[in-house]
Amino acid sequence: MNLLHIKYAVEVAKHGSINKAAEALLVAQPNVSRSIKELEADLGIEIFKRSAKGMVLTPEGESFIRNAEDILTQLDDMERLYKKGMPDKQKFSVSVPHACYISHAFARFSNCIQQNPAEIFFKETSTQGTIQDVLNQEYKLGIIRYAGEYDEFIKSMLEEKGLNYESIAEFQYVLMMSKKHPLATKAHIAARDLLPYIEIYHSDPYVPPVPLPKQSKETAEECTERRIYLFERASRFEVLSENPETFMWVSPGTEEFLERHRLVQRVCEDRNKIYKDVLIYRKGYKLSLLDNQFISALRESKSMHIN
Repeated sequence: MNLLHIKYAVEVAKHGSINKAAEALLVAQPNVSRSIKELEADLGIEIFKRSAKGMVLTPEGESFIRNAEDILTQLDDMERLYKKGMPDKQKFSVSVPHACYISHAFARFSNCIQQNPAEIFFKETSTQGTIQDVLNQEYKLGIIRYAGEYDEFIKSMLEEKGLNYESIAEFQYVLMMSKKHPLATKAHIAARDLLPYIEIYHSDPYVPPVPLPKQSKETAEECTERRIYLFERASRFEVLSENPETFMWVSPGTEEFLERHRLVQRVCEDRNKIYKDVLIYRKGYKLSLLDNQFISALRESKSMHIN
């Protein structure tokens, strides 16, 4: 089995196309195609199904690619370990949902970064985006969010995809709004009270956009006819604090955070659904020192934000 063939197969799986893989590898397309055929012949399995939509992994192919990626990662680690005169580069990456306690944890975790060269990646995205980031090894850690009623289905799906999972937090969404919002002083808020106001909508705060059982399909609960779609964290809190007509559904934040942005958070009596945040990473991946430091900061921050 040729190591170069393995690298080509991983690249084809990443791009779903021999042509795109060849472009990324800077080699001729026939060379990549021939390497894949030779690799399949050597192993006695079909790694890819050829279709009009491109190269699709077979079940055996999915298993092979996971193992191949782990082998290539280990080879890269070994090469860095034995390169003389090169300081060990710290690496950390995590793909997460929007959450005050997560961003707070990452800010505290950043103090762990030492003087040696470092590459640190923090990305806020949807549940589906996070799963793909971790499966493609673009990010080592991920945190996904979903409604508690889908717990069994989601965990079964993670098992099938070869992902470890670990519960981080459970909570109900709260309303976040300006201190000047007309509802800020209201003792009890119902969904109908939100109708005249503007919802700031971000990512997928209701249900992750992953295939769910047909009988469990859920759509966002409409509570207003006016929405602002924002996908950049700082802008959302700026709009909330400056526009008293706006509100947003979020995981709970601390009093210190709310004071800093001149915001309040309130419970909506009509919304009592439980949501879960779950840490994921590939099976076989060994957590690094930085990974464990981030997870520790995450749990500390969660205890501060979410009771």
